[in-house]
Amino acid sequence: MTKRFGIFAPQGWRLDLTEIADPVEQYEAMTAVAQAADRGPWDSVWLFDHMHTVPEVTRESTFEAWISTAGLLRDTRRVRVGQMVTCNGYRAPALLAKMASTAHVAGGGRLYTGLGAGWYEQEWTAYGYPWRETRERMAAFAESVELVHRLFREDKVAFRGAHYQVENPVNEPKSADGSPVPLWIGGAGEQVTLRLVARYADACNLGRGKPEVIRQKLEVLRRHCDRIGRDFGTITKSTSISAFPIAGGADPERATRKARGRWDVDEFHTNAIAGSPPDTPFLIGSSAEITEWIGALFEAGIDYLVVYIPGVAYDHEPLHRFAEEIIPQAW
Repeated sequence: MTKRFGIFAPQGWRLDLTEIADPVEQYEAMTAVAQAADRGPWDSVWLFDHMHTVPEVTRESTFEAWISTAGLLRDTRRVRVGQMVTCNGYRAPALLAKMASTAHVAGGGRLYTGLGAGWYEQEWTAYGYPWRETRERMAAFAESVELVHRLFREDKVAFRGAHYQVENPVNEPKSADGSPVPLWIGGAGEQVTLRLVARYADACNLGRGKPEVIRQKLEVLRRHCDRIGRDFGTITKSTSISAFPIAGGADPERATRKARGRWDVDEFHTNAIAGSPPDTPFLIGSSAEITEWIGALFEAGIDYLVVYIPGVAYDHEPLHRFAEEIIPQAW
């Protein structure tokens, strides 16, 4: 498969809009990053499905994922827009399928629909969603994945599960181009999540951004695919990293000063990886150094990388450096 790259837009969740006072200007900064990616070699722009900030809850802005998805689809012309990933507990699956199909049409067929089980307990309870233990949450997620998959493809869907029941909801229009909306599943659980990827997903995101983890998880996914007769090669395999490319020989602290804003180096690092799986790397280095790390990820078996660049709301230079000096090397 062709190697492709996506970039996270600064949405506020990781305290990445705090240096901009006006909320309208904050939203425009998010849009400006998406439009800059639209003019470059990036395949996609991604949003987090979270309501307020990490690593701690603050009064800082965080823009809602699906409203922002629709806005970015209308404000761009080429890139796809996705969520990494939609939290299953926040929207009923039939409603999510309807929202996704509408957004897909609004963007001329450029939507990726990401879906995950959800993990941020404090946020669930803050917004009135009942938090359930892992087994029940995963069971609901499994039902939702099947439902969304079917509603993207079938005209009549009757479903009676333990968590969701629907009776032939009308999901029209389904698509902008006659093909199902691509479904991405986020997570790397070997017993439930990767089994769902094998059966239902067009793509997966394994998180972590570590070659040894990628190899292990992809081997499990391959076994699940073999068990049901799914072609492993038809699934896009992605992971995510935080990265900040700097000029060769540049001092990292000085080079990241504008991106850090009010944060010191330790806080900058913390905010860059907040919300990621444990031990997810945050790479500050030259384009050559980051390219070497990325090469190891592709060698481990991924074909799609989603990058979070801290501070990109205030300075597009590292976005352009990544696009001009790193992405071409992967091809």
